[in-house]
Amino acid sequence: MWKFLSLIQQQLIWSIPAAMIAGILFGVSIDPSFLKATIIPLTFFMVYPMMINLQVQEVFSGGDYKVQIVTQLINFAIIPFFDYFVGQWFFHDQPLIALGLLLSALLPTSGMTISWTGFAKGNVSAAIKMTVVGLIAGSIATPFYAKWLMGTVVEIPLASVFQQILVVVFLPLVLGIITRRLLLVTVGKDRYNKNLKQKFPAFSTLGVLGIVFVAMALRAKGIVANPLDIGFLTPAFSNCVWLQLSVEYGHRQTVF
Repeated sequence: MWKFLSLIQQQLIWSIPAAMIAGILFGVSIDPSFLKATIIPLTFFMVYPMMINLQVQEVFSGGDYKVQIVTQLINFAIIPFFDYFVGQWFFHDQPLIALGLLLSALLPTSGMTISWTGFAKGNVSAAIKMTVVGLIAGSIATPFYAKWLMGTVVEIPLASVFQQILVVVFLPLVLGIITRRLLLVTVGKDRYNKNLKQKFPAFSTLGVLGIVFVAMALRAKGIVANPLDIGFLTPAFSNCVWLQLSVEYGHRQTVF
């Protein structure tokens, strides 16, 4: 089991596309709507193993203000405007797609941010802070950006956002602290560091692949029904991905 998980984690460049293809095949074969109920559990399962190894005192400590400030400046002063201009360039006659591109830039990810930082052996505590601040700031700022740039009124359910933060960040954090302390008491610090610590991130991989599978399954029929739209959207979105990957690479170097 451990060797299998380790192999999947090491080969994410192949396992993620495989999960995408499997999700599409599943979604076109049967009604995948029941999978919606698995999104929150899978997200929790993706984040929780990363929290077990976390040094919790680092989450509530300062000293990383520069990283946090730079991150939010990139999130809300660069990426949204880049995506807005890309949307206007490629989709000036399709305002809904342009709006969707803007919204995707304004609402940062949550569990994925934490998990990928863990996979990259980065600073998970800094990623947790970025996630919480980014989700709250994005929820507050999105209606103003959408109205200002697109002339569209967008309502963001803040209650749902805070519920997501609770389920995706704080609940796994608390349970991770409890799990770590129980393991240290039952198996000892030496055995924990030698035999268990390095194994937990591999379990997050299952959560990541599960989220990818479910996301593709839920959208499979639309993807298959309009495959040409994917090719049409690719040039614009590849530009956005290029910028965001560049930013993420810079973040990763800083968060290390």
